[in-house]
Amino acid sequence: MESVTTALTQAGPRPLRAVKNVLFLLFVLRITKTAYRSLVFRGLAGSVRHALWTASRIFLQSVRSLPTPANALIQKKIDKTLASMAHSIAPPPAPGDPAPYTSLPSRGMPREAVQRELARYGKLGHIDYKKGQVSGAVYHGGDDLSAVVVDAYAQFSSSNPLHPDLFPGVRKMEAEVVRMVLDLYHAGPDGCGNLTSGGTESILMACKAYRELARVERGVAEPNMVVPETIHAAFDKAAHYFGIRLVKVPLGKDLRVDLKLVERAMDGNTIMIAGSTPNFPHGIIDDIEGLSRLALKHKVPLHIDCCLGSFLMAFMGEAGFGDVPAFDFRVPGVTSMSVDTHKYGFAPKGSSVVMYRSGAFRKHQYFLAPDWVGGIYASPSIAGSRPGALIAGCWATMLAMGRDGYVAATRDIVGTAREIASRIRSEIPEIEVLGDPKVSVVAFRTRSLNVFSVNDVMGSKGWNLNALQYPEALHIACTYLTVGKADQFVRDLKAAVAEVQANPDNYTKGSAAIYGMAASIPDRSIVNDIVVGYLDLCLKP
Repeated sequence: MESVTTALTQAGPRPLRAVKNVLFLLFVLRITKTAYRSLVFRGLAGSVRHALWTASRIFLQSVRSLPTPANALIQKKIDKTLASMAHSIAPPPAPGDPAPYTSLPSRGMPREAVQRELARYGKLGHIDYKKGQVSGAVYHGGDDLSAVVVDAYAQFSSSNPLHPDLFPGVRKMEAEVVRMVLDLYHAGPDGCGNLTSGGTESILMACKAYRELARVERGVAEPNMVVPETIHAAFDKAAHYFGIRLVKVPLGKDLRVDLKLVERAMDGNTIMIAGSTPNFPHGIIDDIEGLSRLALKHKVPLHIDCCLGSFLMAFMGEAGFGDVPAFDFRVPGVTSMSVDTHKYGFAPKGSSVVMYRSGAFRKHQYFLAPDWVGGIYASPSIAGSRPGALIAGCWATMLAMGRDGYVAATRDIVGTAREIASRIRSEIPEIEVLGDPKVSVVAFRTRSLNVFSVNDVMGSKGWNLNALQYPEALHIACTYLTVGKADQFVRDLKAAVAEVQANPDNYTKGSAAIYGMAASIPDRSIVNDIVVGYLDLCLKP
């Protein structure tokens, strides 16, 4: 670099001026491109707001990098927030309880003693999910089904599908689970896939496959993927892990991704587009047929995130809900799907399926190391060793449920969600249901009250709901355990609204304080620091 600079200097000022002009032109082009994208996605008013937000964030980050009193005050606030979290997440032992296990016992404990400790740990916490007041989280199929899973675990607890020669039964069960799920989503004879540890890994694998496909077939070196702003955060994780630029597209008035903006965002480096059926925040199904037309027109893969829709989406028609448009491999542009068997498939946690229209896509998700000194190594997904017991549990669950069991579950769960949405609209004018939810998730916000204060009151009544942001809202993801609870939910929600209306100053702490603070902070690094502290607390004995 020094020799180039010296040569330019010796040649006189003109070459230097030319280089400076080129660099300036490139800078202007980059700024212009960024401004154009912002105007396309956000409009003029939204772009101005985003620019002000960005300026505030940069200013706060600069303040935090300096040893100023303001920085010390921010850190003090963060420490105070984390200290309050510690009391609920990792409290000290109660009087009379033994200290946490931080080293191995000097002598092994008898089985009875271990069972007593397991029972004690199982009683920690104050939320009983079996009461049916928890949004999502636990997709319990009933005690009889749990017994089936326990039997499968016991028989295959030592198995590992990394060694199909040692555990051919586990290999066969995985292949059969994938084939059954492919059949549910009409993948056809060429369809293929594999089991993963959950929806996040399924999504990661699809993104990785499409990055490799674009690199090999089109020479794409700076890949991007175009997705709705409501897409699951697993796409953010995939972008971070695999060096893919994530382009998030705003929603239309119906809270589905804006197809015109999707097409404007696509370019020669786009390796995939995606949609949700439904999305996690609002429970809204994107326009999959519209996305399919764009995918076919521009010859890019289309991934459908059906992790939350899970087996409900597969049985909507048979359960009597015929208002859901085509969304699976029957739509020609769909090239892959992710479906969580551990949600409404009721399989044990840690199982999901990623599916592809053909093996031409799936082969790019594989990892191969043919020259390793330890022998030829290959794995279909991120993990090497995997618990065969989870595969056995998933397989056993699907056989035990059967088609009739899943149809009945879909009818009950979706029926409950639709009853809740309908009754909120008709009975609680202070609450607005977001969009037109058709599956299991009902999202809502308040018209004038602090929605997180309402959440705190609902928490005091035993409900554990999901808090959302941008816009501030709550949602309930109905499960099998929620069935029969619609009356109680609507009654408690009415009471919560009335309580916050009558005593708004009584609810300025809890989630109202935490989410209110998070939404008002332009510098997301402050929120990141709090979240890092939260994760650290979760790993504290």
